[in-house]
Amino acid sequence: YKTSSNASNVAQGSAPKDGPTPTTGTGAGTSPYSSYSYDPSSNSAYQNALKALQAAQSQMTNYNNSYQSQLEEIYNKIMNREKFSYDLNSDMLYQQYKALADGQQNVIFGGRLGQYRYYDMDKAGRPMRDIIFAPEDSLLEEIMDEEHQEEIMDYFRESEEDNIEEAIQELNPDAKIVSSSKAFAMMKNFFGTDFADRQVVVGEGDTLALGAHTLTFVTAPMVHWPEVIVTYDSKDKVLFSADGFGKFGALDAEEDWACEARRYYIGIVGKYGTPVQALLKKATTLDIQTICPLHGPILTENLGYYISLYNTWSSYQPEEEGVVIAYTSVYGNTKKAVELLAAELEAKGCPKVVVADLARCDMAEAVEDAFRYSKLVLATTTYNGDMFPFMKTFIDHLTERNYSNRTVAFIENGSWAPVAAKWMKSMLEKSKNITYTENNVTILSALNEASTAQVTALAAELCK
Repeated sequence: YKTSSNASNVAQGSAPKDGPTPTTGTGAGTSPYSSYSYDPSSNSAYQNALKALQAAQSQMTNYNNSYQSQLEEIYNKIMNREKFSYDLNSDMLYQQYKALADGQQNVIFGGRLGQYRYYDMDKAGRPMRDIIFAPEDSLLEEIMDEEHQEEIMDYFRESEEDNIEEAIQELNPDAKIVSSSKAFAMMKNFFGTDFADRQVVVGEGDTLALGAHTLTFVTAPMVHWPEVIVTYDSKDKVLFSADGFGKFGALDAEEDWACEARRYYIGIVGKYGTPVQALLKKATTLDIQTICPLHGPILTENLGYYISLYNTWSSYQPEEEGVVIAYTSVYGNTKKAVELLAAELEAKGCPKVVVADLARCDMAEAVEDAFRYSKLVLATTTYNGDMFPFMKTFIDHLTERNYSNRTVAFIENGSWAPVAAKWMKSMLEKSKNITYTENNVTILSALNEASTAQVTALAAELCK
C-alpha cells in the first residue's frame, strides 16, 4: 500500500516518520513485502509505550499474600490432624439405639436407620447384610437351621442387588412382609414383585402382636410419601414417626434440635402441612413417651416442645417476630438499600433482623428463615423485564411450600423501567393471608433522597 504522502519514502525503501511502510519490489514474481524492515526506535508510539511500561515496572513491589500464613496454618492442621477414632461406648445416641435393640426379641436393627448412619438409598440394604453375615458372631445361627444358612450364604455371594425385601425372604422362607397396600404397589414398581404370597396388609388402627409388644399402625399419607404408616408400640410407648420429627445432622446430638429440624421439615415435608396436622391430631390420642424418627436423634424428653413446633410449622404460622431481608444486587446499589433498611430496623428495636444475599448464601437457610419469622422484605433488580433469577428461585421455594400468613414488602431497582416488584408480587398471588406493606421502595439505579426516604418509611412500618 502507499499514498501520495509517503510515495517518496516507499520509492526510496524507507519507512515514513510515524510508522513502517512496506517497500515495493520489482521484477516478475517478487513480493512487494520481500524487503520489509522495521526499526522501532523511529516509532514514537512504540517508544512512548516502552517508557510507560518501564516506569510501571520500576514502581512494582513484590506481592505479599496477606492470607498466606492462614492458608499454611490450615494446611498444616489438615496434614497433621490426629487419626480418626470412634468409641461406641462414649456415643450416647448409639447407646440409646443399642438399649432399644437389646430390649427387642428376635429383632435385628441394621441399615442406615438402625446403625444410625447415612447410606445412599440404593446401598441401604448392604450394611444390613453385613450385620447378618459378619464373619464373627454370625446372627444366622440364631435365626435358622444350618441347611438354610448355607442356602442364604450362597444367595448373597452371588447377588449384586440391594433388594432388602428379597433378602428378608431368603433369611426365612416363611417370613411375612407387613406394609400398606400402597407400599406393596411401590415394591412392585421398584423390584418387579409385590410379594403377593407374603403380604400382610395393614391400615389405620390395625395391630400386630409380637409377644410382649403390640404394634398399632397409624396412617400418615403424604408425610411425606403417600404410603406412609407410623407405628406405635404400646408397651414401651414409642412412636416410630417415619419422617415426622426428623432433622439433619443425626450425629450432632449436642446442637440445638430446632434449627436443623426446622430446615429438614421445611425442605422435606413443608408442602404437606395439612397431612401433618392430621397426624398430630391422631398423636394426641396416644400416650407417647419416646419418638423415634427415621432421621435424627431419639426424642425422650420435653416432647411437648417438639410437638408444639410441628404444630406451628405445619399450620404455616410464624414461629417468631422478626424481619428477613432477602436480596440480590448486581452493582451493589440494591445491597446498599438493604443495609440501610437493616440498620434502621435495628435502631428502631426490631427484635430480629436477618439479611440473606440470595446469590451467595445457602438458599435452604434463607427459606428456613423466611418461614421462621413474621415479616419478609424481597429486594432485587429488574432483569430482562422481570426479576433477577436467584430471587425467582427463592420465591418458588416459598410458594411451593405454601408460604402464607406473613407480611411482605418489596424493594425494586431499575435504571429505566423498574418492574421487579410487580413480578415478585404476582408470584405470591396464590399464597394465603399475605399482608403487603403500604410503603415499598423503588430505586432508580442508586439511592437518592427520595428512595432513601422510602427506606425510612418502610422501616417505620415494619417496626409497628
